[in-house]
Amino acid sequence: MPADAAAHVRIARPSLDLEAAERFWVAGLGLAVQYRHEADGTPGRHSLLMVGWPGAGWHLELVHDPAAPVVPRPTPEDLLVVYLGEEVPGALVRRLEEHGGTRMPAHNPYWDTWGVTVQDPDGYPLVLSTRTWP
Repeated sequence: MPADAAAHVRIARPSLDLEAAERFWVAGLGLAVQYRHEADGTPGRHSLLMVGWPGAGWHLELVHDPAAPVVPRPTPEDLLVVYLGEEVPGALVRRLEEHGGTRMPAHNPYWDTWGVTVQDPDGYPLVLSTRTWP
């Protein structure tokens, strides 16, 4: 298959706490667990949590190596933007906060104008945008 618009995209990030990440992304945002693998102590074997919406062209892979954890180092521009195409529901923001998220001002004020930014438990910013993507 060529790399084109039909290609599935995996966004991979390190996580220090997959349980906290799952609470945020699944119970908070509403993504589904697509795959899970627990490290068995074998060197180089990672624990994985893959989450996404069924049928979406992307998923988020969160990786943790208990023997050699990689500390997440998000920058203010490491954004995952979800285009809602409507006002951001206050109940959704509260649910994300109840499940480990922290509402924060965006580094780029554009996102404060067009959405809400919530930091996940590993420090990565999630933007819920009121805009649409054509």
